[in-house]
Amino acid sequence: MYLKYNMKRLLDIVLSFFGILITSPLIAIFAIWIKVSSKGPILFKQNRVGINNKTFHILKFRTMRIDTPCDTPTHLLQDPNQYITGVGRFLRKSSLDELPQLWNILIGDMSIIGPRPALWNQDDLIKERDKYGANNILPGLTGWAQINGRDELPIKIKAKLDGEYVKKISFAMDAKCFFLTIKSVMKSEGIKEGKAS
Repeated sequence: MYLKYNMKRLLDIVLSFFGILITSPLIAIFAIWIKVSSKGPILFKQNRVGINNKTFHILKFRTMRIDTPCDTPTHLLQDPNQYITGVGRFLRKSSLDELPQLWNILIGDMSIIGPRPALWNQDDLIKERDKYGANNILPGLTGWAQINGRDELPIKIKAKLDGEYVKKISFAMDAKCFFLTIKSVMKSEGIKEGKAS
């Protein structure tokens, strides 16, 4: 019923719309802060894999210098700290760099809850998710895998958790993911910057 009658999509539209309205003062402050503190655009756009493996441009506040290697997940950089800006450090730690994705949700590229969209070149993750049908739904701002390890998870486990979400999609599951995400963000759990030594 939740999916059949598009209740999930309706919730995405309503919550993202009001989310943008409520956070617009913060968005403006961060935009100015980013612009005056380092060279480059305010927003960072990147090709990500969306529903049915179709790519889209995900939006984030730019948290890194413009000379950062392209299309490399931050946790795979040898020394990401050399690229992260001052404001970027704060935005990443608080996950507020993801705020612009409310627009991605509003226009239908993403959902509030779903598998985090893979980079276009993360073939191993995309292939694993295909096994579970996790590429056949809208990717999310947060999801079941995000609250169960985030960057720390091996690809096979991450894909398996995304598959579990696909099987259990419901309002109750989405609500659980939503509130556990708030708890996880407050504790900065599962964030990994750079390769393990």
